[in-house]
Amino acid sequence: MPGAQVPNYPERTHLTPQDYLAAAGRIAPYVRRTPVLRAAVDGRPVSFKLEHLQVAGVFKIRGALNALLTTSPVRVVTASGGNHGLGVATAARWLGIPATVFVPATAPEAKARRVAAQGADVVKTGRVYADAERAARSFAAEHGRYYVHAYDDPAVAAGQGTVGLEIAADLPDCDAIAVPVGGGGLLTGVAGAVAPCPVVAVEPEGCPTLHAAVAAGEPVEVGADSVAASALGASRIGNLALAACQAYPVSLAMVDDGQILAARDRLWEEFRLAVEPAAATVFAAWLSGQVPGENPCLLLSGANADWVPSQ
Repeated sequence: MPGAQVPNYPERTHLTPQDYLAAAGRIAPYVRRTPVLRAAVDGRPVSFKLEHLQVAGVFKIRGALNALLTTSPVRVVTASGGNHGLGVATAARWLGIPATVFVPATAPEAKARRVAAQGADVVKTGRVYADAERAARSFAAEHGRYYVHAYDDPAVAAGQGTVGLEIAADLPDCDAIAVPVGGGGLLTGVAGAVAPCPVVAVEPEGCPTLHAAVAAGEPVEVGADSVAASALGASRIGNLALAACQAYPVSLAMVDDGQILAARDRLWEEFRLAVEPAAATVFAAWLSGQVPGENPCLLLSGANADWVPSQ
């Protein structure tokens, strides 16, 4: 039946500990347990969760795998700025599931070519992620294919939360975790998985989905204009993320593009960590004093960008 495989989850706003444990067991044969780097910067202790070393170069593989292993679809469709599509394409190839990934025309070629290299059909449409999402949902409904939401899907969020379980296990003294936020799937998963540990949700000034939603009391449409927009350029925060923000100890932080690029360059210069701008947002927030704690952990989310230092 057309449309039957395009799910919505209005009744699911919180995940349970069992959801995270089940997801961790489900995806363990496929993903890497990425390392943690303890360091000191400017005389202050800080740890980095090196999730940019994950399979496909991004944490998104966790949620994509959990969603596909949970639902076992025959064919799958998704929309992405690049990273989620890469996660879905990689997971689908492993599981023998044909995948179609809609991306905006502005998606970086470095990401689009990696999605295609995993065997997915890549459809470029529209200017921003929201355009690609509308087209993907319409295609999935018309052809009866399973649509995997990039962030507002409980199975996706549970998969992303497994990175929080690893941080909690490997850094028992961690007293705050900073994560980048676009649509909020990583925030949803990590906040629930590590509660009551505080989580800092970091956004670029040009993509303030969570800040706008908190101010309005509900998800609202915002623009996407940032060096990190290919990864954090959702048009609105997910319902699951806003619910997590209201249920758990989550604080908000915001950084501008100059801070993001400077933080990215510093990660390379001091640690030889090559990450994409979205991943550098958390270091930018920490450098600017927006991440509390004596032993915070900054989650470096991905590395799917071709770049040279800005200076």
